[in-house]
Amino acid sequence: MRTRTDAERAHGTPAGRAVLAGLVALAAVCGCTARAVDADGERRGPVHIDITGTAPAAPATPAPAAPAPSAPAAAATAPSATADDKPSVPPLVLWSRGDTGRDVRELQARLRQVAWLFDGPTGTYDDLTERAVRGFQGKRGLPQTGETDTVTWQRLLGMTREPGQWELYLMGGQPADAPDPRCLTGRVLCVSKSSRTLRWMIDGRTVTTLPVRFGSEYAPTREGEFEVYWKSRHHHSTLYDAPMPYAMFFSGGQAVHYSPDFAARGYAGASHGCVNVRDETAIAEVFAQVRTGDKVVVHW
Repeated sequence: MRTRTDAERAHGTPAGRAVLAGLVALAAVCGCTARAVDADGERRGPVHIDITGTAPAAPATPAPAAPAPSAPAAAATAPSATADDKPSVPPLVLWSRGDTGRDVRELQARLRQVAWLFDGPTGTYDDLTERAVRGFQGKRGLPQTGETDTVTWQRLLGMTREPGQWELYLMGGQPADAPDPRCLTGRVLCVSKSSRTLRWMIDGRTVTTLPVRFGSEYAPTREGEFEVYWKSRHHHSTLYDAPMPYAMFFSGGQAVHYSPDFAARGYAGASHGCVNVRDETAIAEVFAQVRTGDKVVVHW
């Protein structure tokens, strides 16, 4: 047990308490801090003396300072972004008017799935595509730029499915596959059912490549090696009462010719066995170059 000093014992005497009262009075005048002691003279800590004469309450002992949070803890207490926060970086533009390629075809095919585009896919970001994108953006509260940015594309992906090959090349334009060996000599209309393309070839060189469609399963286009036996510029089918301009007949009533139905509906329709071409300007040029007797090869 600790023994109190003489000074500490003196505070418990009448004289000591008088001295302490004097010190308290002096502190009240100067606004200083005195040491308060309890009845047996033990010190309790600093007490500010209120000069108004009211007895101040001793402040609570301050809690020890908390250690600084570690990096992960500090990150956890950082305020999280709210849904109303706007991105600091504008969305990246992926495709806009004038762009071409397979990605544009997919964009157009997906816009067709949600009924914002009814033509194509053509593989070219044209005015119709721009208008469809602007309408899609406006319907969903996005900026109506007509350009396909990352935000617009992600929203469209979430509403559509992956388009198949048929959808991507609904209006033609599928890349041509390698020509059949029979097409590598002479003057040949080389027709591939696999890629749905027609190559006009001279001595193994491709002059023109065109998208084409064929007959349905009920009226299939014949396969094999033939030759053009008749050309008819303004032909009209009496059997089907349908126009067949720029017709180049190669097997019975089957011919390579321009089809306005193919131009309008693409592969959503089919021919009655003929090889349909949807590009009237291009088939007109081929018609002018092909001669009677030129070879026709229809192959897979």
